[in-house]
Amino acid sequence: MNSPLQVETRGAVLVVTLNRPTANAIDVPTSRLMGDTFAAFRDDPALRVAIITGAGDKFFCAGWDLKAAAQGEAVDSDYGVGGFGGLQELPGLNKPVIAAVNGICCGGGLELALSADLILASEQATFALPEINSGTIADAATLKLPRRVPYHVAMELLLTGRWMDAIEAHHWGLVNETLPQDQLIVRANELADTLADGPPLVYAAIKEVLRETEGLAFQTALDQITGRKIPSVDRLYSSDDQLEGARAFAEKRKPLWRGR
Repeated sequence: MNSPLQVETRGAVLVVTLNRPTANAIDVPTSRLMGDTFAAFRDDPALRVAIITGAGDKFFCAGWDLKAAAQGEAVDSDYGVGGFGGLQELPGLNKPVIAAVNGICCGGGLELALSADLILASEQATFALPEINSGTIADAATLKLPRRVPYHVAMELLLTGRWMDAIEAHHWGLVNETLPQDQLIVRANELADTLADGPPLVYAAIKEVLRETEGLAFQTALDQITGRKIPSVDRLYSSDDQLEGARAFAEKRKPLWRGR
């Protein structure tokens, strides 16, 4: 039986392709495999950036596999270490993740894309949260989407289930870039290489700061950073990489980031 994931390592970049024809929908075994894959990425110091995309040119991910649901798979099943899709609840993921949305991205598929740090979309990509039409809630998207796009835009998608094309998604800032289909992975790899060449300890600090200070008052959050109470910030401020950054600036050369 073919694996539902195609996993490729290219230097410091991990490329994960969801491959479950025809809609790249996610069932429990696939979600658990995705969680294990991204946990391994998190824990491997040789890997610095991940790309998540879908196989084919029609679907990025249609979300929860409703065929599996019809066969008895419960909505509150154990989806693995990272929650549904392996990303949105994965603890301690302090490395950049890029979603390359190659087609239809709906329901849990949109929630998967929202779990990434950067979203690139092909010009033929479309987005929706159709859960309203099946009498359920897009739980993670209900929390995340109003923080990514204007409140009224998010509520329209959540309350109506309507579709949004790539141009509108870019207009509202849901995606970073839209590209021709044949340039999507090229651009994702280019961006991943740029990030892989950057300072991993800084990336870790940025991600952990955002995660750990969400909901805190500004001064309280700032005190957490300046007081070095966030582990990745404390590690950064004590690192060789921070000294290397200062030296490279003074010597007018490119820094050599070692992640330590």
